[in-house]
Order: sequence, then C-alpha cells, then structure tokens
Amino acid sequence: MKLTSILSLFCCLFVFTAHAQLPSSDEIDTENGPLTIQPIQHGTLVLTWNDQDVYVDPTGGSGAFEGIDSPDIILISHAHGDHMNIETLQALDTEETTMIVPQSVADELPDNFSDQLVILANGEDTDQSGISVRAVPMYNLPDDSDSRHPKGWGNGYVLNFGGKNVYISGDTEDIPEMRSLENIDVAFVCMNLPYTMDIYQAASAVLDFEPEIMYPYHYRGQDTERFKEVVTEESDQIEVRLRDWYPGN
Repeated sequence: MKLTSILSLFCCLFVFTAHAQLPSSDEIDTENGPLTIQPIQHGTLVLTWNDQDVYVDPTGGSGAFEGIDSPDIILISHAHGDHMNIETLQALDTEETTMIVPQSVADELPDNFSDQLVILANGEDTDQSGISVRAVPMYNLPDDSDSRHPKGWGNGYVLNFGGKNVYISGDTEDIPEMRSLENIDVAFVCMNLPYTMDIYQAASAVLDFEPEIMYPYHYRGQDTERFKEVVTEESDQIEVRLRDWYPGN
C-alpha cells in the first residue's frame, strides 16, 4: 500500500464523528466589523465576517458545526482525510457554497460539487463576497518523492477580511515561503510530528514572519505551552493564543 494511502486511512480514522461542545470563539476587529474565529477540531475552523461563514477543512460531520450557519465558502487545503472529508461535505448544507480547493482536491471530490469549485494553484487568488483568498505553498521538507505533502499538491491560504490578513498553514513544514510572509495579522500554524513539523521549527518560522496573533492548531500530541514559551521569550510583539482544538479528549 502506498504511503499516501496509509496516511489517508489514518486521517480518516482520526476524524471525529460525535458532537462535542465547541471551544470558545474569539473576535478580532476589522475595518468592516468583527471577524469571529471559531475553532472546531484539529485542522478545522470557521471564520465569520460580514455575514459570510468560511469553513476551513471541514471534518467531523454536520454535528461538529451545530449552532453555526451553513458555509458560504469552504476552503480545503489538501486531500488527506483529516482535511478533506467527503462525508462531512455531503452532510452539510452546501447548496449555495463556493469551494476553494487545489486541483488535487478537485480530482477527489464527487461530480455533484464540480459547479461549485474555484480551483487555485499556489500563487493564484480569488475574491469571493469581498473576501480575498490567495493560495500559498504548503509542503514537507525535503520535497522529494517520499514527501507526504509534495510542493504544489496542496494549498495554504492567506485571506483578507476588512484589511486583516489571516494565514492558514495547512500541512506544512518550516518552508521559506512561510518565513517570507508579510503583514500577517492572524496565523494558524500546524505542528505535529511526523506529518508536519515540531514546535521548535514552528516557533522559529513564526518568529521570522511575526504575525500579530498566532494560534497553534493541528497540534495533536505537541506541547503548545512550550511553543508559547519559546515564542514569547524571543518576542513581545506576537500574541500566542492557545485554544482547545481537541474537545472531548
């Protein structure tokens, strides 16, 4: 069995099926009203701004989004089962939803979603209902034939909500494209081994591109308290916000 098939099987087994109480949400001011940040689980979150609900890598079935409006936009970073969960997509009310995906995800989705897709490669962008979305690289190092996440196969994303830039890393390591990001107001950065990077690699990258607010996510099994210590010991300009992305565990 190929490595990618094994990883996809693991990711599918990981996805939660039971509803758990949602972690508390945060609000961040923008030029056009508040941006609400709602952690869901692992690599899944919802961003709400200007009556638009953006679901990021939705997993967990419709019960994971109880009390949240149906998605106006869905972002999917890549085709592993803890980021692209077809059962969840089919359970949600997506009749009026635009789905922004890389080609690798489009190739895996059922045909009934085809008319809703906006396919972006790394470096491409789109504007949806006043929200700009730019696809950025996410990949493992070294980028070779054994990579779990080859360069160009998936997308991280930078979104702009009313003047606030929000970075979502997807599954990546400490890549130069992340270090070179500029003017990031809010960042969601992964840190879990052996699939992405450890807390020290993540901290080093975050200290380089200096987001104003930093959320560790996709961190199962990692010491995020230590991550926060490493970042805050080196910089008083970055606010690290720790939230529970594994409710019920």
